[in-house]
Amino acid sequence: MTLRIALRALARNKLRSFLTMLGIIIGVGAVIAMVAIGEGAKATIRSQIASLGTNVLIVLPGTATQGGVRMGAGGVTTLTDGDAKAIINEVRAVAFASPAIRRPEQVVAGNLNWGTLVQGVAPEFQHIRDWSLAAGRFVHDGDVDSAAKVAVIGQTVVDKLFGNDEPVDAVIRIRNIPFRVVGVLGPKGQTSQGSDQDDTILIPYTTSQKRLMRITHVQSIVVSAVSADRVQEAQEQITALLRQRHRIGPDREDDFSIRNLSDIAEAASTSARVMAVLLGSVASISLLVGGIGIMNIMLVSVTERTREIGIRMAVGARSHDIMLQFLVEALVMAATGGIIGILLGIGSSEILNQWAKWPTQISPAIVAVAFLFSGAVGVFFGFYPAKKAANLDPIEALRYE
Repeated sequence: MTLRIALRALARNKLRSFLTMLGIIIGVGAVIAMVAIGEGAKATIRSQIASLGTNVLIVLPGTATQGGVRMGAGGVTTLTDGDAKAIINEVRAVAFASPAIRRPEQVVAGNLNWGTLVQGVAPEFQHIRDWSLAAGRFVHDGDVDSAAKVAVIGQTVVDKLFGNDEPVDAVIRIRNIPFRVVGVLGPKGQTSQGSDQDDTILIPYTTSQKRLMRITHVQSIVVSAVSADRVQEAQEQITALLRQRHRIGPDREDDFSIRNLSDIAEAASTSARVMAVLLGSVASISLLVGGIGIMNIMLVSVTERTREIGIRMAVGARSHDIMLQFLVEALVMAATGGIIGILLGIGSSEILNQWAKWPTQISPAIVAVAFLFSGAVGVFFGFYPAKKAANLDPIEALRYE
């Protein structure tokens, strides 16, 4: 009965009721869309970090000081493949370790050429990066021992140099040195910095040392801990081992540095989480504005319907009946606006995903919270007008013109 009366009262002023709900509609839609954008960003960052490998540490050569000027990491050549072998053999918290040498090169296949990143690695690199193969095989120990001229190429390199042709067993030339393609890497996509992980060629690190760069050191060592909860332990053990191998005294600084990708991932996820909360909080202001609109219209409605309230009281309606009627009207407007807002928010998220290519992720929990919050806004902001209506004096209300 009360609900039917409330719906009839709202139907008498359809446009005004819709305009009142508009604040709630925009508020709920904005909250859902903004949180979907934030959740999508978090999911994208997590997938990009995961594509870099699991439980990964990167050991880099340390700093160097020349003429009082302190260089950054990589300023000296202090790492060797012997360090990598010692890490895998002596550090119990480490599952895999691979030397790494990186250098951009121009690569030629037939009459086509392409500038890409050539990386010298060990067979363990595939496990560290969790990199699948689309065809062929990966670098193996025999390739490393013999400094073989073999290459495993990424999907972008395949597209640029081979198109629809079969790349496995084809010959590419790096610095005019022929390399046989033995495998094709599965796609990885872009990193969080926007670089293409598939635009790469992997060769044995010994081949890179002896045939391309003429060096005996390695530029970095990529390490994978046995589990996520032992990454810190692995970092401490690697530090102790390398200080011992490099004969670094207690009062001297490390001649290497270790970067923990788990820390980078956590920082990126925290930033995305803060962004999601910020976007949701800003959008929630619209809900409050919508609630104020409901209270304003309900106060106007109480004034317009003062005589009607007086008549209902005269025929036996009690104060709590009047109060319940106006609360239900406010709740109906807020709930209806909430439902329309949910549809608007989900639709907006899909449009952003399909047309603007922004990653979005709808959270059912946020949808439920937004709807309940819109109802709570209706009750909260409808309470004062309802209370005012319930407290009217019946005699004064009947005499109101």
